[in-house]
Amino acid sequence: MMKEKENEMIFGLRATMEAIEAGKEIEKILIRRELKGELYQEFFTLVRKKDMPYQFVPGETLDRLTLKNHQGVIAFISPIVYHDIAEITSSLLEQGKNPLFLILDKITDVRNFGAIARSAECAGVDAIIIPEQGSARVGADAIKTSAGALHTIPVCRHKNLIDVVMLLQQSGVRVVAATEKGSTPYFESDFKEPLAIILGSEDKGIEPRLLRMADELIQIPIKGRIASLNVSVAASLMVYEAVRQRG
Repeated sequence: MMKEKENEMIFGLRATMEAIEAGKEIEKILIRRELKGELYQEFFTLVRKKDMPYQFVPGETLDRLTLKNHQGVIAFISPIVYHDIAEITSSLLEQGKNPLFLILDKITDVRNFGAIARSAECAGVDAIIIPEQGSARVGADAIKTSAGALHTIPVCRHKNLIDVVMLLQQSGVRVVAATEKGSTPYFESDFKEPLAIILGSEDKGIEPRLLRMADELIQIPIKGRIASLNVSVAASLMVYEAVRQRG
């Protein structure tokens, strides 16, 4: 496991509880499996109450991240502030603007995530939406790869991307999914209206439920022997097709 910069982390039960109560933007909390005790129960109750993203891991995972006394808990502080997609969508539509969103379904590679954010910011994408669990961590490496774009483009984190798609569709935003299962070449799809493009991880693709909810399945024609493009390259093609169509 790659060693994280310690200034991005908080160690221990009390320190993490204080950070949560202070309203710090928590990226993720790692909790040692089988952690027990009265203080832990108080801590975990707060984590659940505040709806913090957490993951149970072996103690060895925490030990590899730091030599400090972590007490079985390490919290990662996010270098960015997350936004609310409902508020962004409402604001853009009220202003008469034509929203363009990217929905990233469990893209875990930090460099791909950063590269997507860079292309999205350059193309004027209004927001990137990611799931709370199973996505690349927005840390120093992602920000560096994005050339700082992650400090500029709004990133929205949501527990359930299904709910996000429903919200966008109810708001009049067309949702398309980029997948090899698609039959429509992306450049023949209508990107002129309010739009959200779903992109999936290179290993698992887009979750089947999201595919079923999409208004259209689109694909990038592949002429060579390799089955697919890198997801960050695919994202660039999609967002700049929207730029081209919107003139």
